[in-house]
Amino acid sequence: MAVKSSRYVTIKGIKDGLIFQFDDQCEFNDLVTELTYKLEHSHQNILTGPLVHIDMKLGKREITDEQKDTLLDILSQKGNLIVRSFDSPHEEPVVAPLPEKHMVKTISGMIRSGQVFEHEGTVLFLGDVNAGGTIISTGDIYILGALRGMAHAGIDGNEQAVIAASFFSPTQIRIADMISRPPDEGESRESHMEFAYLQDGIMKIDKMANIARLGRDFNVFKGV
Repeated sequence: MAVKSSRYVTIKGIKDGLIFQFDDQCEFNDLVTELTYKLEHSHQNILTGPLVHIDMKLGKREITDEQKDTLLDILSQKGNLIVRSFDSPHEEPVVAPLPEKHMVKTISGMIRSGQVFEHEGTVLFLGDVNAGGTIISTGDIYILGALRGMAHAGIDGNEQAVIAASFFSPTQIRIADMISRPPDEGESRESHMEFAYLQDGIMKIDKMANIARLGRDFNVFKGV
């Protein structure tokens, strides 16, 4: 027997996805029945295209974790539907995205002699910083390339900042207010990636593989 479509589940298109609006007064089983029916019969056109982001809105309805999983399981059976948000009184408030200055900025190119690149936050630079070039950041500086110029991390006083480079041969490095001397003339630098950091007010340099020892919030790969 076919299920008669009702207004328990309303699907609305928005600029960057779909809103699934659920009635907050009917029985939960009625929601499940209608959602399943609409996805399998009434809205086939949204199930065969590219990925679609879904915002689920339950109004004033409070649901259990089990009921939430039931709704998510129904949607997950349709491979191109991605639940982006789940709005109900039972849910924890959505955390706003971090401001840009707290995110990692990825930049590619080359910093030549006389050029200065400045960034507020942590920066991942894909390229070389040549002698006479300068890279400055309030957060960490990670260089996938050679650092032969000057790098200044944590310029706003952040002593937890680090400076890392694939080839570490700077003319000068600074973290917060601490300045290091350049390597001695003729001193050979090893080929592995290294990073500089402050410990008890002293600038130190170590292999990149040891950065987890700083106790920062890094995800660490430990193998099997």
